[in-house]
Amino acid sequence: MNVLQQLVNGLSLGSIYALLALGYTMVYGIIKLINFAHGEIYMLGAFIGYYVANNFGFGLVLTLLTSMIICAILGMLIEFLAYRPLRNSTRIAALITAIGVSFLLQSLMIYFVGADTRPYPQLMKNITYDLGIFQISKIQIVIIVTSLFLMLLLQFIVQQTKMGRAMRAASVDPEAAQLMGINVNYTISFTFALGSSLAAAGGVLIGLYYNSIDPMMGVAPGLKAFIAAVFGGIGIIPGAALGGFAIGIIETVVSALGFTAYRDAVVYLILIIVLLVKPSGLLGKNIKEKV
Repeated sequence: MNVLQQLVNGLSLGSIYALLALGYTMVYGIIKLINFAHGEIYMLGAFIGYYVANNFGFGLVLTLLTSMIICAILGMLIEFLAYRPLRNSTRIAALITAIGVSFLLQSLMIYFVGADTRPYPQLMKNITYDLGIFQISKIQIVIIVTSLFLMLLLQFIVQQTKMGRAMRAASVDPEAAQLMGINVNYTISFTFALGSSLAAAGGVLIGLYYNSIDPMMGVAPGLKAFIAAVFGGIGIIPGAALGGFAIGIIETVVSALGFTAYRDAVVYLILIIVLLVKPSGLLGKNIKEKV
């Protein structure tokens, strides 16, 4: 096994998981909700990219931006219609609603576009560069660079902007943030928009990477991204990115060792071990809850 080659492949896949995991962790950080419909936003992002590229002839950058903007609006709409009315209800009610939204989006897509797998439009000519010790394709470079750029942009928004400060305040104490003049509803909507746009970017990039999309494509990556968020520390942005890269590399290495059929099982096993050994995740801190 060429270790460097598997590391490159793992980073490419892990970049996608990291983009998805960031959406999970941001939403959980603010309203303590696991948004299980997030994988379907990723799927919708891929399909939006598919249609705008085919019908309008958009290039990669325009396709990415269009998909991210439309999915950001969809994310805000889902939060407003499905989650906001349940904000003060029990956690289990919100969780069941999130699962329901996930199944609803899957079913609607299967009804309107069909369940068939379709080839993704090639928005760029793929070239493989042989660097001697490993090979890397142009698409892999684009995926890694785009993902890192979006993660750094997210970190800048959260740490350096007024809205980022509002997000951090709302995540610590929504009631106190509201008393300080922060519009908590707007802040939560913005968080959903931000997470959904990252998921959409992941959907377009994975469509390019695997050259195929289908309405059920968000199920497994959505679960793995959730595991990545837990692995890194749910609610912690750098933790989600770290967890995404780690899960991508682990999955690729397991496949390279000849255990492709068991790679999903290994990822789920990691979740169980993390929850048993360090429930707060790699970068999380153990906090005692008041009863």
